Amino acid sequence: MKYKDIQLLSSQECNDKLKEELDYLVKLRFAHSVSPIENPIRIRETRKSIARLKTAQSKLRKQPSEM
Repeated sequence: MKYKDIQLLSSQECNDKLKEELDYLVKLRFAHSVSPIENPIRIRETRKSIARLKTAQSKLRKQPSEM
């Protein structure tokens, strides 16, 4: 997921997407440990998406709400 797309998400959507990505990473790692997955780069991409989501969350927490 690109950072520009992540910036458009609300706080709740960001949290939900982060949980999805973390679950997906666990499943990928498990599948890769049992038998090598076809495209192991997906693990790296998922980790990067998680990092982007966490960065967006911290920025949302730091900025004052504009409502």
